[in-house]
Amino acid sequence: MKKIKVLFVCMGNICRSPTAEGVFAKLVRDQDVDGCFSIDSAGTHAYHVGNAPDLRSQAAAGERGVDLSGLRARQVINGDFEDFDFILAMDDENYSILINACPDQYKSKVNYFLDYAPHLNNRQVPDPYYGSTYGFERVLDMVEEASVGFVKSLQASGRIKS
Repeated sequence: MKKIKVLFVCMGNICRSPTAEGVFAKLVRDQDVDGCFSIDSAGTHAYHVGNAPDLRSQAAAGERGVDLSGLRARQVINGDFEDFDFILAMDDENYSILINACPDQYKSKVNYFLDYAPHLNNRQVPDPYYGSTYGFERVLDMVEEASVGFVKSLQASGRIKS
């Protein structure tokens, strides 16, 4: 079976997108469907390439049983548009950057991650980088909700078993 390739994208790939990668990986592992996926994250900017996720992201995720310590930041590359089945942006700015860089034939792969949590009535996962600890908790809450919604969407479409 071909793996479903998922790429989570924020600006610097040290807060939101690695958190989404870690949370989603844990969710599919807990549901015993992790073999169906190839999961990664990246940033639209090269600010932190090679760096581990922000220590505050790691600490907040760790409190929920999600280990981000082995992840390293990278920048989105052109090949990602062809390679990944789902490219999930964290906010308007990064969605716009992705859509503008994406070849036309792959634009349908680029979506907002929070579209999988419509009950939140928000498409924006806020960047917690310059905020308080609460911001990292809020990101985790949103990412957990969208992860569950994304899995349910894939189950409903028959891409993975319930």
